[in-house]
Amino acid sequence: MTLLYGVDPRTGERLEPGVEETSAETVAALTEAAANAARPLAALPLPERAALLEAVADALDAASDELVALADAETALGSTRLTGEVGRTTGQLRLLAGEVRGEGFQRDTAEPGFVRALLPIGPVAVYAASNFPFAFSVAGGDTASAWAAGCPVIVKAHPGHPRTSVRTAEIVTEALVKAGAPEGTFAIVHGFEAGLALIKDPNIKAAGFTGSVRGGRALFDAAVSRPDPIPFYGELGSVNPVFITEAAVAARGEEIARGYVGSFTLGSGQFCTKPGLVFLPAGHGLENVLAEAVAPIETPALLTPQIADGFRSGVERIAGETRTVAESAGAHLFAVTAEEFAARPELAEECFGPSSIIIEYSSEDELHAAAAAVPGSLTATVHAEPGDADLARELVTELSRHVGRVVYNGWPTGVAVNHAMQHGGPWPATTSPLHTSVGTAAIRRFQVPVTFQGLPEEVLPPTVR
Repeated sequence: MTLLYGVDPRTGERLEPGVEETSAETVAALTEAAANAARPLAALPLPERAALLEAVADALDAASDELVALADAETALGSTRLTGEVGRTTGQLRLLAGEVRGEGFQRDTAEPGFVRALLPIGPVAVYAASNFPFAFSVAGGDTASAWAAGCPVIVKAHPGHPRTSVRTAEIVTEALVKAGAPEGTFAIVHGFEAGLALIKDPNIKAAGFTGSVRGGRALFDAAVSRPDPIPFYGELGSVNPVFITEAAVAARGEEIARGYVGSFTLGSGQFCTKPGLVFLPAGHGLENVLAEAVAPIETPALLTPQIADGFRSGVERIAGETRTVAESAGAHLFAVTAEEFAARPELAEECFGPSSIIIEYSSEDELHAAAAAVPGSLTATVHAEPGDADLARELVTELSRHVGRVVYNGWPTGVAVNHAMQHGGPWPATTSPLHTSVGTAAIRRFQVPVTFQGLPEEVLPPTVR
C-alpha cells in the first residue's frame, strides 16, 4: 500500500496521516459506478438536480472551520483567504443551482417541429488544482458545473492537500447521499497512476483540469489519443500582460506601481491571473516606488516543494537575462527593454510565484507590436486615461484576440463568479478558448447538443419538455 502525504509549507514537515493511493482496479470500479449513475442523474427533474448542488453547498458551509484548518496546515494560505474561498465555492454551487432551475435550461432553442437540447455528456474526470484547495478542487467549479449539466464526477485529488481533499470528499458524499443522488454521482481518487488511468478509462466522457502546462499537456494528449477521444478542458499557463500608457503614469503612477506590486505578490504570486508582464513607458520614474512596495514582502510559503523548486529555477532563469528593479525575501521584479523582450521569447513563459517582468517601451509602435506578440493568456489589462481613447481602443481590439478577459484600469487577480465571466483564453492559457471554467457558462463544457425533430412533447426527455 502506497501512502501520499501532504507537507506543511511553513516547516517542510510531512503531515500525518497519509492518504492511500488509489489502485487501477478501484479506478475502474468507480468509473463503472459513474457510468451506471449517468442515466438516472440525467433523468432527475431539474429542481432535484439543483437541490443536490445546494445540499453540498450547505454541508461545506457547515464544515467550514474544520476544512479551513486542514487546508491551512497543508497550504499555508491562511484562514482568512481560505474562509473566503469556502464561501466562493459554496456561492458558486448555489449560483449554478439557480441556473439549472432557470426556464428552458436544457431546451436550447426551438422552431416548429424542432427542439435543440443540451444533454449531459456523461461521467466527467476533474483534476484538482494546488492553489485553490476548495474553489478549483474537490467541489470546485469543474465539479459543480459538471453536476449542473447532469454528469457524475470523479475527482483526482491534488497531492498538495490530500487530507483536505479526503475530508471534503467525505462531506460531499454524505450530502449527496442524504439528498438522494444516484449511487456513483461522485467519487475521488488519489495518485499519479490513478490520474492516468482515469483519463484513459472508456467510461469517462470529458475532463476538466487546472494546473501546469506540462501536466495539462500530458493529460490532453492522453485524452485525444484514446480510441474514443474526449474533450479535455485544461487551464494551464498564463502571463496576463498589463499595458500602461504614458498618460496613466503621469496621472497616477504611484498608485499604479503599488497596485502592480500588490497584484503580482497576492497569494505569494500563486494566482493563475498574476500579472507576469507589465509594459511601462521608458523613463517612467517609478523605480523607487516599486522598490519601497517590494521591500517589506516576506519569504513566501509556497504551496508545494515542487512549486518552490520551479519558482527558484524560474527566477534564476529570468535574472540571467534581465536587470533587477526590486527584490526582497518574498518578491522579485525584473526589467528589460521592449527590443530585448522581442529577442527573448522565453521571457514570456509563466513563472509561478511572486515575480514579474517590466518591459519598457519607447514608442506607441513598440507597444502595439508587444500587444500583437503576447502569448495566449487568461487576461490582459490596460491602464489608460480619457485622452488615450484611440490608443486604448486599438490595444483592446488587439488583445481581445489573445485573451479571454480584458481589464481596464484595474488588476486581473481576483475572478468574479457570475453570468458574464470568461475564464479562459488561447493556448497556453487553456486547451479550448471557446469555454470558461468560471461562471454559469462553465456548464456548457459538459453538455452535448442534440436536435429532436418531429417528436411529440411527451416523447422528449423530461428535462427538455
